[in-house]
Amino acid sequence: MKVDIENHVLELTEGDITEMQTDAIVNAANAQLVLGGGVAGAIRKKGGPEIQQECNKIGPTFVGGAAITTGGNLKAKYVIHAVGPRMGEGNEDEKLKNATLNSLKVADENHLKSIAFPAISTGIFGFPIQRCAEIMLKTTIDYLKGQTGLQRVVFCLFGQESYKVFENQLNRKIP
Repeated sequence: MKVDIENHVLELTEGDITEMQTDAIVNAANAQLVLGGGVAGAIRKKGGPEIQQECNKIGPTFVGGAAITTGGNLKAKYVIHAVGPRMGEGNEDEKLKNATLNSLKVADENHLKSIAFPAISTGIFGFPIQRCAEIMLKTTIDYLKGQTGLQRVVFCLFGQESYKVFENQLNRKIP
């Protein structure tokens, strides 16, 4: 599914984020920037050790923050490591909004034209997918309505169920 937001493309796709051909992909990171399991583990496995080596030089960072490294052997040239909240730590909605917003800002600061996000914090961090879709899509739509060099933002979702949740939420926001 693709929609136009003031001459920027907002796209939903189901698949493997490590296969995305965007300038950057977003890693759902932990504050230590250690590439463990889930999305981070897949990025580590396909991207190679240099991504973790760069993370070791810049980490740790704060929940809601974002940092950029090379994409190593990935199709994407860069990885933006966005630290999402763990459910139960408090102020999770604001932290997820900040992780999304800071990722978009890092992409702009590095003159990137395209970025692909996973559903941040919905894996082992336990964030509800419905709330995630609502927050990440609203934040991204608002951002694309402002001054940005980004031309394309993709939400690359793992599994049909996650895709459907994001699709339903996007249909509510863009009738």
